[in-house]
Amino acid sequence: MPETPSHPTGQPARSLDSASVPDRLSRYRGCLLAGACGDALGAPVEFWRRSQIIARLGEPGITDYLKAYGRVGAITDDTQMTLFTAEGLLAAEALGAVREVEGHRQAGAAALQRWLVTQGGRSTLTDAAQADASALLAEPALHAQRAPGNTCLSALRAMTVLGERAVNDSKGCGGVMRVAPVGLFGACHGLDPRETFALGKELAWLTHGHPSGYLTGGVLAVLIQRLVEGSSLEEGVTLSLALLADEEGHQETRDALQQAWRLAGCPTPYPEAIAALGEGWVAEEALAIAVYCALVSEDLRHGVVLAVNHDGDSDSTGAIAGNLLGAMHGEAAIPDPWLATLELRETIAGIGEALHFTPDARATAELLR
Repeated sequence: MPETPSHPTGQPARSLDSASVPDRLSRYRGCLLAGACGDALGAPVEFWRRSQIIARLGEPGITDYLKAYGRVGAITDDTQMTLFTAEGLLAAEALGAVREVEGHRQAGAAALQRWLVTQGGRSTLTDAAQADASALLAEPALHAQRAPGNTCLSALRAMTVLGERAVNDSKGCGGVMRVAPVGLFGACHGLDPRETFALGKELAWLTHGHPSGYLTGGVLAVLIQRLVEGSSLEEGVTLSLALLADEEGHQETRDALQQAWRLAGCPTPYPEAIAALGEGWVAEEALAIAVYCALVSEDLRHGVVLAVNHDGDSDSTGAIAGNLLGAMHGEAAIPDPWLATLELRETIAGIGEALHFTPDARATAELLR
């Protein structure tokens, strides 16, 4: 692999000048908010072909929200599950299980079981006390059914013990699209990237049993951690590839990332490059499309717009690209019109803040208010 991928123009990938470097809190809030914005931007065109998008909306395609699920700025199951994943991480933290993968698996599974209940499902693995402890269950928008993935639903229904791995061969993108909070959590607690990779992998494995379905979760978690810590996306990809090499069944994920890297350094037009990476319905394709769009982006808006205007799973690729670009550029880089009508904006930002602070820091902040 080349040391530094370059834009299709042939210019080196851009870096932020020192005056515009966002602080870490802005990166945390930006990661989740931009992910939700990408989700909301892609939601109305999720099942459209690119040719349909262009025919109806013209070039460059969808650039501002259209109505979906009865409103403008509606989030989908991608953001819903991201928020519940974050709640599981915070629950494990409260139990003192910051570095205990099994504790995270159980807390993460319990949180996803609560999401299952919001989708009209039944769970024998969550009790009233757990439900009462969930602030997210009080949000009506999180009870709306926004095209939830069949694999996620079926895996959670089939779970007999909290934290057990999914027994399926699915590599759909429903595992990777929700794990950005793992990278934020890892950065807050100073986890080694190997720990963060393992945690992202295991939480994706709760619903997706194919290696490409869960190893991509480890990769995205590491990418987010390195970005909020101030490293470049290029460095994060290099590190992730090194961590992948030790994992059984890593080849598809490795090849997809390497292809994204190569295409980011070629003059291939954006739509053709994205089409070469796939449609994003499966995890390695969704991750590769998002990484490519982040690598070639001129700014956050440009990268997210690229990530949703293609054949395929536009809300998921938009969400993952938004997570990456928000962690990279911070909240201030998100277009104001996107934020103004984003569903659950304050809740999403609040979860980002909660992940940014350790319990002691959160308690101190409350005392100072």
